[in-house]
Amino acid sequence: MIKNYWNKGKKQKRITVLVVLLLLVFLFFFRDDYQPVLLFLRKYVFIIIISLLVLFFGLRKFRKTASTGGRLGILGVLVLFFGLLYYLGWHVQLYDYMKTYNVFNDLNKIEINELPLTQNERIQPLRNIFSMANESVGETKDVSLPHLVRIDNENKWTMAIQPSEKYIMQRISDNTEEVFSVSSTTPFPRFSNENRIPVVFSIGESLKFSRNTYNAVVQRFNPWMLFNYEPSDTFYMKNDVGEWVEVVSLIKWKGFFFPYPTFGGVMIIENGEHDFNDYLERILIGKGTFVSPDDIKNYPFLNKQNTLSEKVSQLQAESLKFLGGFSDPLPWNMETAVKIPIMPKDQNQQPYVTDFDFSGSSTNAYSGLYHWFGLEPVGNERTSLSYSVFVPADGKKVLYYYDHASKKQGYAGVSAMPLKVKESRKEYDWEANSPVEFRPYIKDIAGRKRMFFLGTVSTISRTDARQFDGSATPDLVLIDSEYRDVIWIDVKHPSQWDKTVYDQLNEAWRASEGIGYFYQEQPKDEDIMEQALDSLKTIPKIQDNSEKIKALQRQIDSLKSIGSQ
Repeated sequence: MIKNYWNKGKKQKRITVLVVLLLLVFLFFFRDDYQPVLLFLRKYVFIIIISLLVLFFGLRKFRKTASTGGRLGILGVLVLFFGLLYYLGWHVQLYDYMKTYNVFNDLNKIEINELPLTQNERIQPLRNIFSMANESVGETKDVSLPHLVRIDNENKWTMAIQPSEKYIMQRISDNTEEVFSVSSTTPFPRFSNENRIPVVFSIGESLKFSRNTYNAVVQRFNPWMLFNYEPSDTFYMKNDVGEWVEVVSLIKWKGFFFPYPTFGGVMIIENGEHDFNDYLERILIGKGTFVSPDDIKNYPFLNKQNTLSEKVSQLQAESLKFLGGFSDPLPWNMETAVKIPIMPKDQNQQPYVTDFDFSGSSTNAYSGLYHWFGLEPVGNERTSLSYSVFVPADGKKVLYYYDHASKKQGYAGVSAMPLKVKESRKEYDWEANSPVEFRPYIKDIAGRKRMFFLGTVSTISRTDARQFDGSATPDLVLIDSEYRDVIWIDVKHPSQWDKTVYDQLNEAWRASEGIGYFYQEQPKDEDIMEQALDSLKTIPKIQDNSEKIKALQRQIDSLKSIGSQ
């Protein structure tokens, strides 16, 4: 058809050339708009090819069949095939099942025999930080979602102060001009001048057109990357020379049969105002410096950092359900099948970015930021802690896990924590308040490592479940995952938390484990009396001869009196 149109004359040739040029211009300049379609084809390439082959041969057979019954039979087979494909692939989620199994086989999984300690505990949940940050900006500004990153050897919440999505003109003309950098370990997060860093980014998450972070990164992709990579979470941090940069985590899709996501490196976007040359660069080739996973080791500020997409780490943790074999997660097995628990009122689901200390471990794991997951059995009524999963937050292709279930520790999982907290303080208004974000708290207390969950009581809006009322001094709780006891701790004195835990639980530990005395604790009077009684019980019984001795003494006295007469 195109050839016939081309041969009609010069005018048609000019129109054809013009249309082709316009199509090429569209494909080049608007690749960020159609890239999701390319990704869809990449993710489901195997299913699409099988479907097209079945459809092609089915329709060809349909044309060659003369009888009505034969044609109806072919149509019935096609309908049955595509119906079965939909049922197994999407309704039963067999496609996701195979994708997760591919992730499991691709991972370097290392089982650890000792839990690492936690350090630099963050006080506030993510949603509290997000709410307090939004309370500190004006009408035409929004705050990007906070991320916990390492800044100058300190863990901080960072987020951009950017033009609001409600105001189109600001999104077109304005820049991102400030970044919040708030300590995660302080009980009193401040969003004042010293924590508002003046830095200009001409590319931002809420900006429009070529200045949007997603668009700029996709424009930077080469043709191969357009089919295999996608931008994910955006982080704000300092580079190796102390300049603030925007780091975009990338997801890479691997495999032909049931493709699966992996960490694909990062794209680094430097700060600075845009000019005409910058505009041309964004339009033509996008913006950013691509750093592959293998090259991250050459960037010290990206090592032990939080740059991994949570979509990737969630699938990696979930893939541990195949530890018992390919068929174990199937409905008739599920002996070791596990899930990531979903907390209904907690808007920040797992993973929880946590700072772990692996010093002294037999593995090569670094001490720093990890994505932590607490996996539980798949049944809704089962809330025990099966695995603790530690995914390096800098994207290293390794996963560490601790098997609580096989050690028969009987620890309670994250999903069991809210009810335990509510039961400990019945006087609370639990309709308006909710304990959220139970992150791990592992400390060496009273002679051995003990695992707790650190939770925060937050006020959640009745009209908007995403709105958390963040308090500068929230109520904090620690729950012993082994003894199930709830300890309410003073948020203003983190250095006293371990002592508070010991004061509440030392007698239970002493009765159950026979621990000694710690924190310069002196034995109580009742303890001394109990020890004395125990000692008396061990003294052998001695025969009492006092009466015989007294009788002999009287005889001696009488003999002496006779002799004196």
